This record gives sequence, structure tokens and C-alpha cells, in this order.
Amino acid sequence: MDSVAVEMDEKQQTPVVENNSQNTSENDKQPETKTEDQENGDKKAEEESPPKVVENVDFKVIFTKKKYDVTFPLDNSVSELKFHLRDIIGVPPLMQKVMFKGLAKDGQTLRELGVTSGAKIMVVGSKLDDVLAVSTPTLQDLQDEASEANGGKEPFSKQKMHRKVLDKGVPEDAMPGIRDAKEPLPPFPISGMLNKSGGKVRLTFKLELDQVWIGTKERTDKLPMSSIKGVVSEAIHDHEEYHIMALQLGPTEASRYWVYWVPAQYIDSIKDAILGKWQYF
Repeated sequence: MDSVAVEMDEKQQTPVVENNSQNTSENDKQPETKTEDQENGDKKAEEESPPKVVENVDFKVIFTKKKYDVTFPLDNSVSELKFHLRDIIGVPPLMQKVMFKGLAKDGQTLRELGVTSGAKIMVVGSKLDDVLAVSTPTLQDLQDEASEANGGKEPFSKQKMHRKVLDKGVPEDAMPGIRDAKEPLPPFPISGMLNKSGGKVRLTFKLELDQVWIGTKERTDKLPMSSIKGVVSEAIHDHEEYHIMALQLGPTEASRYWVYWVPAQYIDSIKDAILGKWQYF
């Protein structure tokens, strides 16, 4: 009892025990606690990292023999580059092919391709205006169409602007047509048809890419389905197993791409595919 002082409270008559050494020891054992703000601050400091530095590269894009100076992030993909080039060269991304040491894949970055400052990248593609060029009506065609409209709407196959192609007869390599029938799109191109200029044309429907490919002797144009504003067709007089069909690529009827001798059994499936109503059969 030497180290402990005992006193009697005069009023309550209870002993008061003081042990300073024990109290100090217990206080030392109490863990330090952080406030919520301190914990959040520590966590934020851990999560924060230095901002990523974007490394750009300057190169030249060659399209239709013209050169364009382009600056683009080195770690961005070829797909992103195509969207960037759309406003520069006027070609939709899906209709572009980027060439650098061979055909570049959409998922590759410019760094992975090995693009360096001053490099030359070639782009191949067709503008929608180029696609329409082979199907745009002439001034005489428009005058004939206006004249026919004033005299009453005639079937496509009887209009002068279409007779120029139809009068040549059914192409020898035309696919067989079936009147009053509906069949799903074939797994191969629909071929043996003609365009407005009388040239051979084939249609390939790449549903997995949401594209329709218009192929001619000179080139193949890959059109996004969403770029086609509408589809019109009519059976050809005296050859109802075939249709005249137009893909409208722009806001007006002048942008229609005409296709002749389309097998009738595929017309509904073509419209469904382009207009988003296609179903698997």
C-alpha cells in the first residue's frame, strides 16, 4: 500500500485510488484513429497517377494522288484514324482501306504499324459521289422524267430513261428470276444485273458487317446499310420475274443507284436487309 494513496471522500465516504503509472500505460496502448477525411485523402492519393501524355505523330496521307498533312495520336487505332480522315478526304470510314506496309487492320495502333514522323500512308476508297456517278441521270433523262410525270406516272420499265437499258434484253448471265416468290438472300453475290450505264453489276450482302457491296468491272464499293436512305422497285413489263430496283444513297431521288434485271424472288429480302427488317431463315 506504499505506492498507492488511499483517501476517503468526506461526503461519499468512498476510497479514491490513484495509480498514475497504470493510467499512463493504458493510454499508451490506445490505437490512433484517422478521420474519414484523412482516409479518403490517403485513398485518393493512392489512386491518383500522373496524367497520360498523348504522343502525336506527323505524317502524310495520300488519297487520289493528293497529299494531306495529318497529325494524329500514335497510340490511337486505324479505325479511329478512318473517322478522323472522313472529314478530310470525304470518304466514309467503312469505305476506306488504309495501306502502310500492306493493308492495315482496324484494331492496330499507329505505333504497332511502325508509323513514324514523315511517313506516308495511302488510303483507298470511293466517295458516295463516285458511286453515284455511274447511275446519275443526265439532263435529258431528267427532262424525260419530268415530261412523263406531267403526263401521268408511267411504270419504270416504260420510262424512256430506263428503256435505254431494258431494250438490250435480259442479260445472258442473269440469274433465274421467279415471279410472285420470296426467297432469303443467297450466300453468294446476286449477279448478272446491269447498272444505269449498262455495265455489269453484282450485289453482295455482308450482313455481319451491315454492308452491301456494289461490284462492277472497275471496282467494288462497300456501302454501309445505314447510308442507303430507301429502296424502290417495280416489276419489268413483260418480264415480271425481274425488277428494276433503285438504292437511294442521298436525300433526293437524283441520288438513286439504278439496278436492272434483279431476280424478283430476292426483292423483299433485299429491302428487309437494307431497311433493318431482315430475319434469319
